[in-house]
Amino acid sequence: MAVPDLLYRSLVWLDVRLGLLFAVGVPLVLLGWAALRREGALLRLLGLYWKVASLMVIALLLLTHGRPMGYVLLVLAPLLMVAAVWLWVDLNEELADMPPWRPLPLTLRLWRWSLTFYGLASAALAATALPCVGGGLGRPQCQVWLEAPSGLHGVVAQVLGFIFGATWTPGVAAFVGYVLLVGYGVGLLQWLLLRVPRQGRVAGEF
Repeated sequence: MAVPDLLYRSLVWLDVRLGLLFAVGVPLVLLGWAALRREGALLRLLGLYWKVASLMVIALLLLTHGRPMGYVLLVLAPLLMVAAVWLWVDLNEELADMPPWRPLPLTLRLWRWSLTFYGLASAALAATALPCVGGGLGRPQCQVWLEAPSGLHGVVAQVLGFIFGATWTPGVAAFVGYVLLVGYGVGLLQWLLLRVPRQGRVAGEF
């Protein structure tokens, strides 16, 4: 590997922390803010973002059990999340028409650019783990990417066990992840084959 293991691990955990900030925390705040202000265009944009961002959850579920597909999704998810906030012609026009000095539109613009830089950097970093897909899960860089999903799995398992008495194992998490991935793929194909030819890059009420 080109960088020392300790530095690589620090970069991966920095990516995790930035993801919690730019991919989860800020868009949640913006969603609540837009709902309070009843900004329809912003609500649609953020709704589309969260639909696409669910792919990252699927990646974490698969990585909980060390499934190779999870590494592929770690590259694809940030790129699709970036595309989701810039793709729509009508929403971009509505956002451009909003006064740039208003706090909510200004914050959304800053977040879109921050998410763009983060998403591209995250995908580039995750791409270094793609050799893990070919069966090299024993490599140190492969194991580093499993630390955060394993920690999250432990928390979820404790919560589900306490509330429902359910057993949440890595195998169950991976199974749920594959089921959700199939549903995600079907929805994406439907959008690409049916909606895009009719409406193009117009979000409408989607």
